Amino acid sequence: MAARHWVWGLALGALVAGSGSVLADTPADATLAPHYGSWGFDLAGEDLAVKPGDDFFAYTNGTAVKALVIPPDRTRFGAFDTLSVLSENRVHAILEAASHAQDHSGPQKKIGDFYAAFMDEARINRLGATPLKPLLAKVKAVTNRRAMAKLMGSRQTGFGASLIGLSIYADAKDPDHYAVYASQSGLNLPDRDYYLTPGLAEKKKAYQAYVAKMLKLIGWANPDAAAADVVAYETALAEVSWARADRRDRDKTYNAMRVAEFAAATPGLDVAALLEGAELKDLKRIIVRENTALPKLAAVFAKTKLSTLKAWEAFAIADEAAPYLSTDFVTTRFAFRNQVLQGQPELASRWKRAVASTNRALGEDVGQVYVARYFPPEAKAQMEALVGNLKAAFKVRIENLTWMSPETKAKALEKLAAFNVKIGYPATWRSYDFKVVRTDLLGDVQRASASDWRRDVRRKDGPVDRTEWGMTPQTVNAYYDPSFNEIVFPAAILQPPFFDPKADPAINYGGIGGVIGHEMSHGFDDQGRKSDGTGRLKDWWTAEDAAKFKIEAKKLADQYSAFEPLPGVHVNGQLTLGENIGDMGGINLALDAYRHSLNGAAAPMVDGLTGDQRVFLGWAQVWRGKAREDALHQQLVVDPHSPPEERVNAVVRNVDAWYEAFGVKPGDKLYIPPQDRVKIW
Repeated sequence: MAARHWVWGLALGALVAGSGSVLADTPADATLAPHYGSWGFDLAGEDLAVKPGDDFFAYTNGTAVKALVIPPDRTRFGAFDTLSVLSENRVHAILEAASHAQDHSGPQKKIGDFYAAFMDEARINRLGATPLKPLLAKVKAVTNRRAMAKLMGSRQTGFGASLIGLSIYADAKDPDHYAVYASQSGLNLPDRDYYLTPGLAEKKKAYQAYVAKMLKLIGWANPDAAAADVVAYETALAEVSWARADRRDRDKTYNAMRVAEFAAATPGLDVAALLEGAELKDLKRIIVRENTALPKLAAVFAKTKLSTLKAWEAFAIADEAAPYLSTDFVTTRFAFRNQVLQGQPELASRWKRAVASTNRALGEDVGQVYVARYFPPEAKAQMEALVGNLKAAFKVRIENLTWMSPETKAKALEKLAAFNVKIGYPATWRSYDFKVVRTDLLGDVQRASASDWRRDVRRKDGPVDRTEWGMTPQTVNAYYDPSFNEIVFPAAILQPPFFDPKADPAINYGGIGGVIGHEMSHGFDDQGRKSDGTGRLKDWWTAEDAAKFKIEAKKLADQYSAFEPLPGVHVNGQLTLGENIGDMGGINLALDAYRHSLNGAAAPMVDGLTGDQRVFLGWAQVWRGKAREDALHQQLVVDPHSPPEERVNAVVRNVDAWYEAFGVKPGDKLYIPPQDRVKIW
């Protein structure tokens, strides 16, 4: 339901909830940032028994990773997660104070009341399934497919499933105005592969059992048979859905048409009813993403029994609402969604789940307090200087490219010069217009969802708000938005190991410098390159330059696809291509910017390490961590980010300076002959 969709972030998932051990020296106060060694790098975490040319990730992080124990309420843990725990603890303190304050008002009262509603477990348990009754009554009242289509549309303002997902964000070919997008939906497992891949058959079987359990909890008739029908229906949807890698293609997924044309192309679905339910009754134009899949999804819908569609909708409502209901719902959902699918042993503490939920519903209200307490002005100034250095380094790299023609190069430089940079927090804070009631958690969540959607509906076809942020200040991540041609760095990521004012500059360049370079490079990855400097989806490349780019991009995709993090499960080089190009650009730009910052002087030696070595070590350190096997498997199927090891090893092996810095030679496992190394940006 976000106003913008095509956003590339740096890290896997939403890093806002969890707990556990950290990877560096952590102060006793859990709201203070961790430290890494005496100059920003944790020498004790290295495994010097490993040759850097065989496994640079293990060389840099091996000892620390071997000692790392993933907390029982997490599926992975690493440097990012260390900061997510820090952010979580800080927000916890903010929300606890707000929930107990007697004289607060406005945003402080709203976040305190929302958090308090989540924490009132006794009341929530007394209510049981009662809060779901009005929602389920609407499902039971459906008597035909038109009514079902309208109900699916109404999920935009609450809970439930829909065959077609609707969203409102900047029109890729007219980025100054919002547009409505339609995309394939309807699957309640992480990806279509979970229905179709033999290696995931046990997960699918467990899913059917979970559907039955959830239907039993809400008192649905014949839950076992209904669950079998629901899974068969979703399997049929999966069979005609686009693969995730294809859904990345911004050219294929831009199909603007009149609503009447869209309705004619999907005769098995009452599009008018769907849009009416979504409060888009008068919509005239829509951008369809998976244009060949949606008619097939509609055909499956048309031939599926109404009783199955109702059971599917009832399950989806219960599944989405479960985290805000009584313990039996919470634990049932956790047992499948977290334990079976991701291998997480224990449910996170209630306060952690309350923090995550409040962040989702009222993120910028929380962010205002977070920034006031934890983001000093000097941190923003230092980041602005670093961004300037990275931007200058990128300009030089583009000017010196040997494979790109002067014509395309000039337009690339125009796009780089037009980059908008946002650091820390929004210039204007969002105002949330929904009511929060301390005794109605499920209602609070639904009202938050409805408020988000109706805010977008009011803005459709209108001018885009370029001051808006797609992440909150307390989020440990960063992103590039191609429609806005902007790079965004929330406050919470500007801490060790990414950025430490007291650290060796080379480590900062390898850490936050690599992050900055990564996001800049997204503007020129296989999909970001398709937008010009104004953010418009437009082909500004010569045919010859585009062909050269695609050759190098395919080489990179093939390199990554050869990695096999789990037996029989490879990295999907095409799905992860954009992030991998971002990583390669990130480390190259970080190294160039560090060298430029020396102003011609020789880099100092620190603990026997050269400046170039420390930049590479700084990059590798931020990816320190590991994941549970099931979580890693899910990541390999659904996530456009490669696993941490590949974000180190697969990147550095294409950088000539890494070979020189660490004496990597033929015969080393990561060695690639110079002529086969990928050179893009």
